Amino acid sequence: MTMGTREQRLQELGYPLDRVPKSGGLFDPVAVVGTLVYASGQVPFDGDELIAPGKVPTEVSQETATQAAALCAANILRTVRQQFGSLDAIERVVRITGYVNSSPDFTLQHLVMNGASKLVREVFGEQGRHARTALGVAQLPLGSSVELEMILQLKQGS
Repeated sequence: MTMGTREQRLQELGYPLDRVPKSGGLFDPVAVVGTLVYASGQVPFDGDELIAPGKVPTEVSQETATQAAALCAANILRTVRQQFGSLDAIERVVRITGYVNSSPDFTLQHLVMNGASKLVREVFGEQGRHARTALGVAQLPLGSSVELEMILQLKQGS
């Protein structure tokens, strides 16, 4: 695999490229339709360890959940890189949907998801600008505090 500027930036931000989460389940981690890449939901695994499980903000602070959202984004980018050989195959980030395992009165899901948005902007620059939805949910897989999915656009010919 080649390593471009985007990969270097991801590593500089503290996300080593070799920490690709293991794929599990009866689904593909990435599905491609035309030039759109649909990345399956990722929870904040660092290696085999789930980081920051629990409800936000009663069991997991908003700040920690924001960092977990950035880790989810990094996991998606690492998975996409593994699929295509380089993040340079991506034209732009189109959309992020983020889910926050929220305590009943928590209403700052959008701020938690800023962790993911900030990371993709730092990696992709202007091509990291994206549409986004942030949702509060009653529970997530494995009790995760956050989960993230992403839609990206491939460069023509990739």
